[in-house]
Amino acid sequence: MADPLILPAPKVQPPLDAAFRPAALAQRAFAAQAASAGPAKARLALEQADGSVFHFETPVLPENAPGATHNFFFVERLLKFLLWQRGGFRVYFDGPATVGRQLQDYFKTTPTGKFDADIMGTRIYGQPFEVVLTRDIPPARANTTPLGRHLGGCRIGFDLGASDRKAAAVIDGRVVFSDETVWNPVPQSDPQWHFDQVMDSLKKAAQHLPRVDAIGGSSAGVYVNNRVRVASLFRGVPAEKFDRVRNLFLELQKAWGGIPFEVVNDGEVTALAGSMALNENAVLGVAMGSSQAGGFVTPEGNITSWLNELAFAPVDYSPTAPVDEWSGDRGCGVQYFSQQGVGRLMIPAGIEAPAGEPLPEKLVRVQKLMEQGDARAEKIYQTIGVYLGYAAAHYAGFYDYRRMLVLGRVTTGKGGEIILNRAREVLQAEFPELAGKIRFDMPDEKEKRHGQAIAAASLPAAK
Repeated sequence: MADPLILPAPKVQPPLDAAFRPAALAQRAFAAQAASAGPAKARLALEQADGSVFHFETPVLPENAPGATHNFFFVERLLKFLLWQRGGFRVYFDGPATVGRQLQDYFKTTPTGKFDADIMGTRIYGQPFEVVLTRDIPPARANTTPLGRHLGGCRIGFDLGASDRKAAAVIDGRVVFSDETVWNPVPQSDPQWHFDQVMDSLKKAAQHLPRVDAIGGSSAGVYVNNRVRVASLFRGVPAEKFDRVRNLFLELQKAWGGIPFEVVNDGEVTALAGSMALNENAVLGVAMGSSQAGGFVTPEGNITSWLNELAFAPVDYSPTAPVDEWSGDRGCGVQYFSQQGVGRLMIPAGIEAPAGEPLPEKLVRVQKLMEQGDARAEKIYQTIGVYLGYAAAHYAGFYDYRRMLVLGRVTTGKGGEIILNRAREVLQAEFPELAGKIRFDMPDEKEKRHGQAIAAASLPAAK
């Protein structure tokens, strides 16, 4: 008889998801089981194209111990998280040989493994993805980028979301104009359309400046040296036209005379905005919008070369966890901390919506019910809050953070405070050692409108 997989039930139950099995609890239970069985461990190192190498170590069960067949599950879930949090095209593995071979096979033969390998290797880092089994792991080294906090001069900041795009004119750190335009970029197949739309927003902002010294922007997706690597906003552009999209922001920079121009992931700008507003470092930003975005400002005040694509990072180990429509994997953050999560939870909450109603409209429906004091809507926010509390504890194993800045359309209105209160309850009940360390924050409406724009505008250093 096979040893059962240990997936502890949470003390604080999400009202609408009895099957939820938090990654934080599962990994803690497995680590305790492994520690009692013997001093076995696995070491992982992830290498990026710029030479950065990130190390991670986890206890595992000795290969002859009861339950050792579960080593692969827990190591693979950790590696999945690390790939989307840190990034890397090459994984070095030092641990049980059986687990190493299983990892190699997983990324070559399974749909979810091949998805991660293709995105990490070919699309982000331009190198074949591989898992190297070795006792000789290269030394750790990391590059952090001192982007941001440049407020002098006349600047434009922009943010590209799935349902709207924003641009602001900023003079010496003060917003003098801001504009929000509704758009629907995902189905658009023509790169010129995307160029024209972004240029339109930049020109609107420029009309309110005597000159433009620098432009900084944020957008959902992965960006390396201002080049688009992976971005859901451009999913409608066919592969044969994607080269122009890949260099879209370099083309825009050229059109503006080559002035300093920086584009980074929107989660990074969220974290940077929070750090600037709070006047603190060690900030983890979590944005709950059309997807889930993440960003991190280190205790030293820098953003990093990490991907922080928490939408793909698993937070639920339940075998019946919801499936991400893009990667096909279960339990990933996007199904818990986004409009997709709200739409999913409407069903167990008993809230009906017209067939085919878009997710943004479903969110508005839930928000209106919440304003009316509807108990069904409140359960949705309570459930998301429980998810967030357990995810915050799981994130603490990967990020050295003291403040979590939570924002995005899902947090708008009365539901946002319910989410944060439930998250705090989870830390008090399950992780008291973190309850006194981690503080949850939500920006006020002024910070939501202007903080992101100022932070984006501050990215490039002016000449």
